[in-house]
Amino acid sequence: MNRAIREKARSTPVACEADVCVIGGGCTGTCAAVRAARMSAATVLVEMNGFLGGVATAGLVNIWHSLHDVKQREPIIGGLTAEIIDRLARRDAVQHGESENCAYVLNTEELKIELDTLVSEARVRPFLHARFVAPILSAPGTLEAIVIEDKSGRRAIRAKQFIDATGDGDVIHRMGLPTVKRDDLQPPTCCAWIEGLGSVAKANPTFNLAHEVFNPAYPEALPEGFLWTAQVPASADITMVSGTRVKRADCSDADELTKAEIEGRRQVRAILDILRNHVQGGRAAFLRGLPAYIGIRETRHACCLHTLTEDELLRGVRFEDAIANGTYRVDIHHSDKPGLTFRYLDGGEEYVVPSKPPVQGRWRPPGDDHALFYQIPLRSLLPRGASNVLAVGRLIDADRGAYGAIRVMVNCNQTGEAAGAACALAAARGGAATEVPAAAVRAALCAGGAIIF
Repeated sequence: MNRAIREKARSTPVACEADVCVIGGGCTGTCAAVRAARMSAATVLVEMNGFLGGVATAGLVNIWHSLHDVKQREPIIGGLTAEIIDRLARRDAVQHGESENCAYVLNTEELKIELDTLVSEARVRPFLHARFVAPILSAPGTLEAIVIEDKSGRRAIRAKQFIDATGDGDVIHRMGLPTVKRDDLQPPTCCAWIEGLGSVAKANPTFNLAHEVFNPAYPEALPEGFLWTAQVPASADITMVSGTRVKRADCSDADELTKAEIEGRRQVRAILDILRNHVQGGRAAFLRGLPAYIGIRETRHACCLHTLTEDELLRGVRFEDAIANGTYRVDIHHSDKPGLTFRYLDGGEEYVVPSKPPVQGRWRPPGDDHALFYQIPLRSLLPRGASNVLAVGRLIDADRGAYGAIRVMVNCNQTGEAAGAACALAAARGGAATEVPAAAVRAALCAGGAIIF
């Protein structure tokens, strides 16, 4: 039987006071904090890991997608995303990928240090190894402070404006603001660094990792899903492998997250066992690295002033309050069947399962008038009932199809940067972040190097 434990009332010391507090130090949260600080806002950044970068670093996902329109002619993404790529390029820590869906391959260990440098240069105060514990409200929908736990104990951070970059909506959910969670959550993936796959391919000219991993003839085989890989830049033969799937896992629940972490690592070991036990030359491959946490695709979504729809996205609807642009395809990892569904701006769609021919079709009739990119409106970052809290990254309000496209990092980074600009403007004006005019946010982003249409 679970029994509650009553704690004594206590006084929590305030660690600092700031204009803007960002909770969650993934690339999205880091972009938010840096943009706010560059606009002269005193900014703090709270991150549970000992480094920044989130899924890109802790999760080992080292792919960023195209910054250009679908014809690869006009740049549509700039700002901090483009700056980070340029900074990594100067250190030979980024390579060009093979397609617009794999435009940049990052050395994510170098990314950790580059994000440290960005934050330091902008004079953001980071709190690492710090976990968000509780919101302190001054009124419904209005945060006065947050409580964190770190090596120094339980402390509070007071700020004028806040940004929830936790991915799971931990802040707004605990504030009592509305969120939604779909029944068919896209499953999380545990990535891995595997060394020696190049040697395996040399020993076995017909080698196909996805075919082997999902081969039902092997007792270790993973259930049919999807697998993709990317070389780790500046490595001789290390490959980032993304092929595990933990279905029906709600990673916003602590117990389910624990089970998903363990099951993800079990599946990584199964991949290695398949190579060793069934593939010619497979013993040349071995595990080189595991992520600090599983790559979570979807949990909660904020209920905001606008729900971005798949129809709006695929038809390239322009918004007066647009603060981000993208081209990454609709990409839905199914929870109830194997494989993925892709939908494209040109009207095409396909259902892909490893080792089977893609099932191709169209979501709209053929034509040349399709959109070259889509947009994300500021309203999709503004939670209903909130005054000084914005939602960014995979937390923003979008339906199932639209979310399948906007959840990738080059898109999420832009939402963070926009929220940082809005909060900096609000802190300077003395008002609420949710009431800052979209035109002012767009102008601030443009001044900071973002591409605003």
